[in-house]
Amino acid sequence: MAIPVSRIRLITFDLDDTLWDSRPILVAAELRLHDWLSHHYPRLTRHYSVEDLRRQRQELAAGRPDLRYHMTALRKESLRLAAASVGYGEELVEPAFACFLEARHAIDPYPDVAPALERLRVAGLLIGALTNGNADVRRLTIGPLFHFSLSAEDVGVAKPHPRIFLEACRRAGVERSAMLHVGDEPDTDLAGAQAAGVNVVWMNRGQHSTVPGRPYQEEVGGMYELLKLLSLE
Repeated sequence: MAIPVSRIRLITFDLDDTLWDSRPILVAAELRLHDWLSHHYPRLTRHYSVEDLRRQRQELAAGRPDLRYHMTALRKESLRLAAASVGYGEELVEPAFACFLEARHAIDPYPDVAPALERLRVAGLLIGALTNGNADVRRLTIGPLFHFSLSAEDVGVAKPHPRIFLEACRRAGVERSAMLHVGDEPDTDLAGAQAAGVNVVWMNRGQHSTVPGRPYQEEVGGMYELLKLLSLE
C-alpha cells in the first residue's frame, strides 16, 4: 500500500460528509432559523423564503472569496445584509446565528464513526478534526474521542491551504510523514493534504468516480474500511 501505516501517529478527519451526512442537518437548521426569524423579525421572512436566504448567501460567497470557506462569517454577513434590506438593524445577527448553530449541531454521526474512533485511540493514535465549516466536534458526544479540533476560523485559512494541515502537525508534535488526513472533498481535503505533503485517504462513502487531478493514496467507503487499511480491524 502507498501509506507507511507503521509510521502514522496522527489521523485527522474532515467532519461534514466524512463523519456524518451534513445535508439534512443543514436543511433542518435553516428551516429552524427561518421559523425563529418569522417569530422575532417577521418582516424579514415575509420578504425572504428559506430558498431566498440560501441563494443570497451563495451569491455573497461567490462575490466574496474571503468568506467562501469561513462559514460563520459568511452566514452572519448574509443575515446582516438581509436584515438591512428590510429595515432591521444588526441586533438580530447574533441571536439568529445562535439559533442556527444550535440546530446545526443536532448531529447523528454515521454508525461506524464512534466505534472506529475508539479503536484508533486504543491503538495509541492521536486524533484531530480539520474543518472548513462551523461544526464543532467538541459539542458532540464523540468530542471526547478527539485530541484537538481545528477550523478554518481558528487558523485563518481554509483547506486546501496547507497551513491548516501543518498546524495540525504542530499541535500534535509530529512530522508531516506521520500524519494521515481522511476527508471526502477532492478540492479541499485531497488537494490540501497533497499541498501540505501529508498522507491522505479519500473517504468516498457515496462511491463517486475518481476525480482527475486530485491524487490520493488510498480510498475507503467507511470507517471500518479505514481500520482494515490500518490493520486495526
